[in-house]
Amino acid sequence: MDKVTWLGSLQIFIVLACVLAVAVPLGGYLYRVFAGQRNFLERVYAPCEKMIYKVSGINPSVEMDWKAYIRSLLWVNFIMALFVFLILRLQGILPMNPDHMKSLPWDLSFNTAASFVTNTNWQNYGGEMTMSYLSQTLALTFLQFTAAATGLAAAFGFIRGIIARKSKNMGNFWVDFIKAHTRILIPGAIVLSIVFIGQGMPQTFQGAQTVHTVQGAVQTISRGPIASMEAIKELGTNGGGFLNANSTHPFENPSVLTNILQIITLLSLPTASLFAFGRFLKNRKQSYVLYAALAGLLLIGTFVIYWGETAGNPILQKVLGITGTNMEGKDVRFGLPLSSLFTAATTATSTGAVNMMHDSLTPIGGFIPLLFMMFNVVFSGVGVGLINIIMYLIITVFIAGLMVGRTPEIFGKKIEAREIKLATFSLLVHPILILIPTAIALMTHVGTASILNPGSHGFTEVLYAFTSTAANNGSAFGGLSGNTPFYNIILGVVMLLGRYVTLIAMFAVAGSLAAKPHIPESVGTLKTDTFVFSGVFVVITVIVGALTFFPALAIGPIGEQLQMWSGLLSK
Repeated sequence: MDKVTWLGSLQIFIVLACVLAVAVPLGGYLYRVFAGQRNFLERVYAPCEKMIYKVSGINPSVEMDWKAYIRSLLWVNFIMALFVFLILRLQGILPMNPDHMKSLPWDLSFNTAASFVTNTNWQNYGGEMTMSYLSQTLALTFLQFTAAATGLAAAFGFIRGIIARKSKNMGNFWVDFIKAHTRILIPGAIVLSIVFIGQGMPQTFQGAQTVHTVQGAVQTISRGPIASMEAIKELGTNGGGFLNANSTHPFENPSVLTNILQIITLLSLPTASLFAFGRFLKNRKQSYVLYAALAGLLLIGTFVIYWGETAGNPILQKVLGITGTNMEGKDVRFGLPLSSLFTAATTATSTGAVNMMHDSLTPIGGFIPLLFMMFNVVFSGVGVGLINIIMYLIITVFIAGLMVGRTPEIFGKKIEAREIKLATFSLLVHPILILIPTAIALMTHVGTASILNPGSHGFTEVLYAFTSTAANNGSAFGGLSGNTPFYNIILGVVMLLGRYVTLIAMFAVAGSLAAKPHIPESVGTLKTDTFVFSGVFVVITVIVGALTFFPALAIGPIGEQLQMWSGLLSK
């Protein structure tokens, strides 16, 4: 195959239709969970939650303002990160270590704890060669649940704030955090784990298996509790794999069916959160308009990757006479259409799982995942991604209001200087955390020493690393040796700031809006639930991204693509 085909395009549309079919009812379920409504499994969930409240001393009737809510969120995340850091540092002397893995150095332990607690799951290590079963389960899989639950709790606490009417209350973080586990993540992960085991994923605590090949060589095959980690990896938009090859490994992604299920799973909760948001607003049209805009961006990105990879590399044709599709780093089991969709979806969300090597993409193919993470608004992560979307909505309403001479209002609340300053600050944090550390890395020997490729591609590898960590995505180009004290520390700091600085600022926005009276809709109100407004939303998102990141992108993937078309090799 050397071009985009109708059959390949149909595969993409069918999978996205399945995502929509799952996300709409799931959005209704999320709404009922976080709105405190009873559901058909209430008799199962309620007693478990009451027991947790009693043991932990939580009073579920206590309401929190934005400061108390975010303070609780930060404290529990700090304690969990410290707990995991200690497990990794003591791994060598702890149980459940049949392959005798050594304890991790402090800088890698810090990077890994920061990575998993922030829902980034950036991995500066090979899982099967570094982590014991205790670390993979009690530390990393544990954080994959709690980081996703933190994101869900934050999103719906935030929503309560922006729709509240002269009230400072945003709910109870501990109740939201526990419900995210008991009613969404744990049941969903159990079902997915069973399906994945049925498809051939290992789930065992036995050590690596030594086998003899047909040629007589000896080979060590790593295994472990993979299916359980894989389930929450995709469901919670985590992305961190048990094995170094992630979802390209047949143990993590054994069939075309599991590949499709993983795409549907990683897109489901972010998309469902969007539909739940419309129910909280009592305006489902708002959700569908936003979904259309974001799904449109996802589709465009998918087909750009698909086209870029089918076009191949003209340099290979010129030098070696090789024509056709660029299949380097791709698995023929999945096919290029679904691999392109997986790549676009995993970076449009904050998942970061990979079913092909991004470092092997053509420059235009690698441009899309990089751009999606720079936007950080195309669905994005579980829960927190919705906060990013609302941040862009506030900025769009403000700019559009200035353009047409209308008072900026959103969701029945007037937007004033405080909200705009906080939203703009949140917007600027992202490019600052990408561009400044990238410049520092490229100006220092410790930064450039880890680059494995020359020219524009080597620059893109560094830019991609900081973009991925700032967006809490966790995918990697693969051509950067990041397991050094310099990169472990600086990337860890970027992950923490990328997660929590924006959260704090946007919670301050929600707290400010919560205290304001509701303004009835009038002829002067700028409607945000129209397709015209969604078009403006997309244009502003693209313009902001282009103005902020275009110079860096021109040096990296754009420059490399132009070099490739001209038949030049990087030096």
